Amino acid sequence: MAALLVGEHDAHLRTLEGLLRCDIYLRGNQLFLDGPAAEVERGEALVDELVALLRSGQNLDGSTLELAASLSDRRDWVHDLDSIVSDVILEHRGRRIRPKTINQKAYVDAIRANTITFGIGPAGTGKTYLAMAMATSALLSGEVARIILTRPAVEAGEKLGFLPGGLMEKVDPYLRPLFDALYDMMDTERLTERLANGTIEVAPLAYMRGRTLNDSLIILDEAQNTSPEQMKMFLTRLGFGAKMVVTGDITQIDLPRGQHSGLVNVREVLADIPDIAFVYFDSRDVVRHKLVQDIVSAYKEYGEQHRPPRKAASRGPGERRRGGRGGAAAAE
Repeated sequence: MAALLVGEHDAHLRTLEGLLRCDIYLRGNQLFLDGPAAEVERGEALVDELVALLRSGQNLDGSTLELAASLSDRRDWVHDLDSIVSDVILEHRGRRIRPKTINQKAYVDAIRANTITFGIGPAGTGKTYLAMAMATSALLSGEVARIILTRPAVEAGEKLGFLPGGLMEKVDPYLRPLFDALYDMMDTERLTERLANGTIEVAPLAYMRGRTLNDSLIILDEAQNTSPEQMKMFLTRLGFGAKMVVTGDITQIDLPRGQHSGLVNVREVLADIPDIAFVYFDSRDVVRHKLVQDIVSAYKEYGEQHRPPRKAASRGPGERRRGGRGGAAAAE
């Protein structure tokens, strides 16, 4: 148990030392914490809970340690940690896919509880990957009959030009991230069979027009690159027994200059409608390389510092300012 707790080459101990303001030593099978009394007390409670997780069969990794440390100063943090770590969405080849942050847990719960869920936040926060895991789990358990994955065919700042081949060859560069996630969650033969018989469908957004999608879980990825008209078209494809998950990052809009984003617009249009949830992610939810979290935070800070001031709209004599609804509050 001690070896699992400290990690290979004491990696877990070094991670914990970076998260707590105290030094941690292993002598035999006992851990010793040295530092301010409050941090030592917090560290002892944290270590006790990590040991309990190991005894319950959970594995420890860097993200679990960071999650536990971030929660440890909250009320009922042990319950929160247990509920997140034990929420295994899908297990494939011995690998468990589960939420790793508070917002990711809120996102997964929102997908379960609502017909339409919007996941909005920066790259690397697990928006698409967790939605794919939820969809795959729902398909394998028989909750839905099909998975439909779509995204707008908008290039991220560079033109791909003419692409040879049939439909799938032409759209493959746009849909490749969705295929990569699918291959992480399903054996190749099984996935190929389901793609062939249509129980898993991957298509560009333009091919959704005119359809009604029943008994399906439909994921719209990169939704910041939809127009308001495309967003409306997509959402109105919803059929009986279906769920939708819409993901995107409103800081990475690749639409032509002057064209409005459907993801920005929809937050105001649908803010007050029941059975629709908006979950917001931030840099703390980035589960890629630690440097990605720093990059996201740096760009956000830079954007806030260099944002041009808003100009007051000019109004004619006697013209009144019209009120509008604000956006949905972030889910914590």
